[in-house]
Amino acid sequence: MRWTHPFAPAASSVSTIWRVHVYGPSSNLGRTQAPAAWFVVCRLLPNFGSNRIYAMADKRKAPSPPPSSAALVKRARGETPPPMTQIAISAGASDREKALVRNVQRTSGLEAPIVSLAGAHSAEIMSCRFDPTGQNVAACSADRTISFWRTYPPNTNYGHLGPTSPIHKGPILDLQWSLNSPHIYTVSADGTLAFINVTTGERVRRLRAHRGVVNALDRALTGGTELIATAGDDGFVRVWDVEEEGRDAVHEWEIGCPVTAICWSADASQLFAGALDNEIHVYDLRKKQEVYTLKGHTDTIASLSLSPNGQFLLSPSFSSITLIHDVRPFATDASRVHRILQGAPAGFENTLRRAAWSRDDGGQRVAVGGADKTVTVWDFESGRVLYKLPGHKGTVTSVDFHPREPIILTGSKDATLLLGELERSLAL
Repeated sequence: MRWTHPFAPAASSVSTIWRVHVYGPSSNLGRTQAPAAWFVVCRLLPNFGSNRIYAMADKRKAPSPPPSSAALVKRARGETPPPMTQIAISAGASDREKALVRNVQRTSGLEAPIVSLAGAHSAEIMSCRFDPTGQNVAACSADRTISFWRTYPPNTNYGHLGPTSPIHKGPILDLQWSLNSPHIYTVSADGTLAFINVTTGERVRRLRAHRGVVNALDRALTGGTELIATAGDDGFVRVWDVEEEGRDAVHEWEIGCPVTAICWSADASQLFAGALDNEIHVYDLRKKQEVYTLKGHTDTIASLSLSPNGQFLLSPSFSSITLIHDVRPFATDASRVHRILQGAPAGFENTLRRAAWSRDDGGQRVAVGGADKTVTVWDFESGRVLYKLPGHKGTVTSVDFHPREPIILTGSKDATLLLGELERSLAL
């Protein structure tokens, strides 16, 4: 394989265009063919494995060498792959291993099956999420900045808040897109909650939410009003009304130990809070009291995510065990543990790894990042591992699914984001 000069990428480019010439004999059902050339224009993604290239390919015949008297020369057939089909080209150690592997059927509007979004952050990604439309991506980082990207080509990094006028004074640990306004909400290790107008890029409001680190937030709509719940190291869960002009929470709930994860129920009448005591506490806002706890974990809960139908709760932990709890009003199992998932190692760093449910298929898949630099995707019904997705160079800290297409978004301690295309769920 020979790599020719790249097509001069822009200085801000996050990927590089190469012209690839692959030479060498290939085998076709045991028949030896003459050396052929494959001219491939491909976009190399910086975090993709070094021994496989996914690219749009165009097979063209190379000039045939003069036939010798000792051998019969057969030319490679010039078949063109069907449009919009990705071809995997394997670059092996020897010329014989340089061959087409298979065609990959595209399932999304991404430019390539894997798209790298890099260059915006100088420290680890703490959280990343699609907006409700799936057209945009936001990510927050320990470098105290927030980046905004287009999901689809050309994947522009159209916003970067914080380098000159910080939104927070500490690392930004979590973010959520508003459900009914052009705002994004962020929480930080400095104990504050910020409201940011994504149209203007301005911070419109900042509240002193907790007396310590704010680990997580979630938002919900109820009666046309958007509520935000925050979880802090001070042992409190607080609820904020977006439309209230005051600086006080509308609800406050003390757990008594640092709260690491928070999630609303489907009807916004209850809150699920994971804490340092290894339990998930369930608080009823109407009764203004804790109504029950979900047990099963042996270490701190890292994050919480509710299924699209509102019936199941996903919770990875520092023990490398991920549980799915049944949170329906009348669960059949008293323990409420619906499924135990393994395969996403937590590592020794005690990272708050943010998990997610798929949404394009109604929640048939769940995903959690791991300290092994991969993302594990399971089938919800069977608990079977569907994917172990590589590509990052550090612990995968955050995962989200596109609302309408089989696309997964991941953020890592390597300060990069990846958009990955999955196969469509069999449920569809």
